[in-house]
Amino acid sequence: MWTGTLEFDLLLDDVHSLKQKRSVVRPLVAELARRFAVSAAETGQLDLHRRAEIGIGIVSADRAHVVEVLDNAERLVAYRPEVQLLSTRRRVLSSEDE
Repeated sequence: MWTGTLEFDLLLDDVHSLKQKRSVVRPLVAELARRFAVSAAETGQLDLHRRAEIGIGIVSADRAHVVEVLDNAERLVAYRPEVQLLSTRRRVLSSEDE
């Protein structure tokens, strides 16, 4: 079994309130979950209106599938015009890595 996680540190363009932040972050989280069949959530920077942290997670029997999904998710976020991708943190682990 393979697990993969990816955390996105984002700067939100033209956002001036937490309400506007939600209108950008929620659709992005929903699209990641729907398009790539991953668990996705806003995981940090909750009180800052121009910053967001989104995390995704995936479990698969195949390492190549985990890496492909994480690559595609990162590409999707990187090309979103309403956000700037500041950094990512990726972790891919096997169940035997303990």
